[in-house]
Formats: sequence, C-alpha cells, structure tokens
Amino acid sequence: MHVKTTHNPRRAWTPILLVLALAAAPSLAPAQVSLATVVDLAQRNSSAVKLAEADVQKADAVLAQTKDVYIPSLTIGSTVGGSIGFPTGQPSVANAQIQSLVFSFSQQQYVRAAHAGVQAASLSLKDAREQVALDASTAYIELDTVNRELEAAHQQESFTDRLVSIEQERTEAGVDPLSDALQARLKAAQLKLNRLHLETRAATLAKQLAVLTGLPVGSITPDHASIPEIPAVKADEPLHPTAGIESAGLLARSRQLQAHGDALTTLRPQLSFGAVYNLDSDKLNNYSYYYQHFTENNFSVGFSFQIPLFDRGQRDKFRQSAADALRATVEAEQAQQQNDIQIASLTGNLRELDALAEVASLRQQIADEQLKTVLAQLELGNGAETGPSAQPQLTPKAEQLARIDERQKFEDALDAGLDLAKARLSLLRALGHMEDWLNELHAK
Repeated sequence: MHVKTTHNPRRAWTPILLVLALAAAPSLAPAQVSLATVVDLAQRNSSAVKLAEADVQKADAVLAQTKDVYIPSLTIGSTVGGSIGFPTGQPSVANAQIQSLVFSFSQQQYVRAAHAGVQAASLSLKDAREQVALDASTAYIELDTVNRELEAAHQQESFTDRLVSIEQERTEAGVDPLSDALQARLKAAQLKLNRLHLETRAATLAKQLAVLTGLPVGSITPDHASIPEIPAVKADEPLHPTAGIESAGLLARSRQLQAHGDALTTLRPQLSFGAVYNLDSDKLNNYSYYYQHFTENNFSVGFSFQIPLFDRGQRDKFRQSAADALRATVEAEQAQQQNDIQIASLTGNLRELDALAEVASLRQQIADEQLKTVLAQLELGNGAETGPSAQPQLTPKAEQLARIDERQKFEDALDAGLDLAKARLSLLRALGHMEDWLNELHAK
C-alpha cells in the first residue's frame, strides 16, 4: 500500500520556478513566498525525505527479489580442459542451466513480509514528509510573527525616543526629577534590547528556512495571508494513527513474518525446477574411449524435492529473526505509548496556552482603548472640571507611555498566539490530522 498523492502540475512547477528565479537574481530584495510553497520546497529538499524515498526503493527491490525466485533464471557458461587417464569431469564446451523455485512454505512468508515492508517504508516516507511540513510551517509562522513584532518594536523605539526628549526637557525645566529622565532612558535601553533579541530570532529563523528549502538566506518574506487558520483540535476528537506509528506496526509485522518463514525451513518440503543443456566434446580428453554412447548434445530436465531435517545454521538464523521481530514489536508499542503521552501533554498545555492567549488579547484591547482615551483627553482637555478633585491635564509624556504600552501588549498577544499555534500544529500531528492541515494549506 503506497501513499497516494494528488498531482497538480501547476503546483509542482511553482517551487522550481521560484528557486530558479531566486538563484538567478540573488541581489534582488526578499520576495513574499507563500507557506504552501515553502512546505513544498522543504519536502523536496529534505534529506530525511530523500532517505525515506531510498528506503521505499529498497523495500520494492526486496519484494521483487522474493517474487523473482519463482521466475526461472538462465545461466550460460563453458568449461574447457584436458584430462589424463580416466576422465574426472564432464567435457562441457558450453552449457546452459535454468532453475527456479516452484513451492516453498518459507518463501510464502517472505513474500508477505516483503509486502509489509513496502507498506511500512511508504508510511515512513509519509511520516517524514509530514514532519518536514510541521517544521517548515512552524518556522514560517514564527518568522511572520517575529517580523510583525519587529515592526511594533521599531514603533516603540520611536515613541521612546520622543519620551526621552520630553523627559529631558521637563527635567531641565525643573518639572520632573532626574530619576524620571533616567527611567525613560532605561525604558529606551530595554526596548533596544528587545529589538535586538527579535532581530536575532528573525535571523535564526531565516537561516532555518533557508536550510529547509534550499533557498538563499533572507530570500523568504512570509505572506501572512497565505497562513490558514489552525483548527482548534481537541484530544477527544477521533484519533487517526499517525503514519509513523502505522509504519512501526507494519515493520514489526514484517519482522514477525520473516521469523515465521525462517521457522518453516525445517521439516517442510521444498520443490524446485531445473533444466541443463551441455555441449560436450572429447577433443581434449578420452571420454569416447570410456563411454561408448558419447554424444555432443545433452539435455536434462526435472524437479527437485527436498525436506530439510537438520540445519543448525538455519535454526540460529531463526533465533536472530525472532529477536528482531520482538524488538520491532516493542518499538512499535513504545511509539504508540509516547504518542499517547504527547497527546496528553499537548492537551494540557493547549488549555493553558489558550487561556494565556485570551488574557494577552484582552490586555492588548484594554491598552488600545486606554490609548484612545489618552489621545481624546489630550485633544479635548479634561473638560470643565476644576478644584482640588479635578483630574490633572494630561501631557505628551502620558501619550508616549500609552503608545509604548499598547505596542508592548500587541507584541505579548502575538507571542501568546504563536505559542498557541505551535501547540495546535503539534497536536494535529499527534492526532494524525496533519494531512488535513496540508490539504487546507494547499487550498489556501
């Protein structure tokens, strides 16, 4: 059972044309590349996918080999030599042999094991492609988020520069103490540090995407519109076994069939077919002197029936294959258990991240409303309120502080949303719904 993929000629050529364009014009500014294109390029460029494809080819060859023993094989050769006295060998000038397996209990199991091996390799290839898609999607979404945070960070720094200037003027005028000016400078230094941290993250993610896709570093600018909404899956939804777990189970099945085939080699009949043709000559020996009915053309055909009674080496081989089968079975069980643990862990984390994202979003909305209030008060004043209980008139300092706080809450909301998106993608893969995400991605 091979993995079925839908072929779309236009989609297949898009990544190739993009690679050629970027390679031919390395000096051009970074271009917007969709998430679907990045995933396609990553899957084409991935060494893990290429290794999995090689395993599929190997499994196909093993299956063909187990079946080909039933197809007669033809061998031709020649044995030329002389003898003194009684001839010790057949004087064959040319010979041809045909032989094949007709029936074997063990070979039937080997064929079934090879079939399971092909299915396991195909699912392992699918699993590798899904993992690469997850890695590329995560890096792409994170780079898009970091770029948006960087834009907000640059805005923050411009607001902070204005705040430092305002505090410097107020300090020189004796309105505010020197500590307020120092606090403003400290805020500017902290925002600069945050901006440098974001730039480092962006550079690292750009390098990661370059390694994944094979494109030049910095040539990919994420297109936010190409990112589909990640479904909010839950652990109680129908669980589809992942390709990796199914592959491990089929590999264990293949090892078990292989061991069963080795066990059937003893005390089980085996039937083979053979045919031999010899072109003999007595020019270099004295065959005709000893054999009165010597002929040049000789042909024989028949069946060979064998029942192995005792073979110590074959018994040891069975012990080895049985141990391999046991190991593969345990590894398949471990893979399932680890996936179950991952689902439970991701489900718990997802509830917390969902709540954190909601809190961050509400804080950002509150900061936005507070900024609007500050701007309105600066424009209209504090109304007709007078007396000791009246609210003091807001200053440009309050405006800059409100703008800085709103941008910070915006960055916090982006970070919380990124963590939530990563957890949802990981849970999609653990639940076996990664293919649904890829279908939605290519339909975007």
